[in-house]
Amino acid sequence: MRSSVIFALLLTGARANVRGVTELWTDEQTIAAGHAPRKNFTDSHNRLPVLQEYPADLNWCDKDGVNYCITSLNQHIPQYCGSCWAHAALSALADRVKIARGGGNKGADIIPSVQHVLNCGTAGNCYGGTAGGVYQWIMRNGGVSTVTSQPYLACSSTSTEGFCPNVDTSCSAQNIARTCGGYDSEGGACTGLDWYPNVTVADYGHIAGYLPIMKEIYHRGPVACYISSDPILNYDGGIVEIEADSLDHVVTVVGWGTDASGDRYWRVRNSWGDYWGEYGYFRAKFGALNLTNCEWAEVADYTAPEKQNWHSCHEGGDNCKAKHQNDWKAEIRIM
Repeated sequence: MRSSVIFALLLTGARANVRGVTELWTDEQTIAAGHAPRKNFTDSHNRLPVLQEYPADLNWCDKDGVNYCITSLNQHIPQYCGSCWAHAALSALADRVKIARGGGNKGADIIPSVQHVLNCGTAGNCYGGTAGGVYQWIMRNGGVSTVTSQPYLACSSTSTEGFCPNVDTSCSAQNIARTCGGYDSEGGACTGLDWYPNVTVADYGHIAGYLPIMKEIYHRGPVACYISSDPILNYDGGIVEIEADSLDHVVTVVGWGTDASGDRYWRVRNSWGDYWGEYGYFRAKFGALNLTNCEWAEVADYTAPEKQNWHSCHEGGDNCKAKHQNDWKAEIRIM
């Protein structure tokens, strides 16, 4: 059976790990939320050149001496939140923004806001979601704000952990992008913004199989991939070789390498923090962890200092204040 067919059967059957926990939606949940499983917006991936032979090693975190990878994040603080699907999708997108900017010499990383997706997106919550649905939602929404105007709280509307029951995660202007002024004369309190840095998506799709994954990564950058997480819960280094037949987690694949015996492995960034694994990363042999299906997205535009496309807001946000403070009608704008 083709890997994409197997993947569809796994998600349709909601196959979780041995702990009975999954952070992935089934196909039925994905469709009910208005997204299409394994959807390709265009055929641009198919039109990418196929190499007769791919390099033995490719790492977007150190490609020709340049780092195109953003910092590792942790989905599990300040309390547990099963948002790997959003972290992986947005981390891969952020890497591609960094690639578009020319790497690590362009200043601070531009990181899309996972919390904006949790507050307003329709692709999941702290108990699971769909990585492909994140890209579909961003395109429909017109973009996603960045973490500097909507930091991660590890809460969604369904969360019961920690302080989440006391947190407003409704999709209001303040929960898309906000600032909280320190001076009453400048607006005071917290203000939802109409003008704020953001990232937009031009194309997205699903790929299955080692060669399509390599082709996408080689030509365009990191991708978000589905895996079984049980074998890496207590991972502390090395190349994971354990095969699996379940899917419960999403990670960002940034490249691949070749071991001393000539076997290839994936280079993977997780969303469990720098303290975990190989400083937030791990390596998995081709065929391990059921890593054969991934999602990708192409960047349309982004707000960045070098593009001079930002709008300067006052300390209290009074000159950027959203017209609709209590609902989702705040507009995304790139100057």
